[in-house]
Amino acid sequence: MEIKDLGKTSTGLQANVAALLSYVFGWVTGLIFFFVEKDNKFVRFHALQSVVVFGALSVLGIIISILSQFFIMLHLYFISRLFSMASNLLLLAGLILWVILMIKAFQGEKFKLPIAGDIVDKMIENSSAK
Repeated sequence: MEIKDLGKTSTGLQANVAALLSYVFGWVTGLIFFFVEKDNKFVRFHALQSVVVFGALSVLGIIISILSQFFIMLHLYFISRLFSMASNLLLLAGLILWVILMIKAFQGEKFKLPIAGDIVDKMIENSSAK
């Protein structure tokens, strides 16, 4: 597999490796690479997409967990079980997405997710325009 030249990075890593690493621990590593990488737009895109996607999944997971516990307190176990299943589906979807995004980043592909990718593009445009 031939890796495209994605430009230099301020981290000293190859751009595809830095982009992959920005997904490793979800939004945390995405945030780190977004603030550390100043030059490479490919790495910044993947880092910010990691923050947006996995940050949203984290918040959604917390909300689902709180709602599940709320329904347990009300003794509505069936509804609580539905929220638990939704939480499990969210975890599975997040895991699949995590693997796909890391593979695409390592392959040097700007894999843009439908909603998050558009948000990230606008954020990067605004940050580079300043």
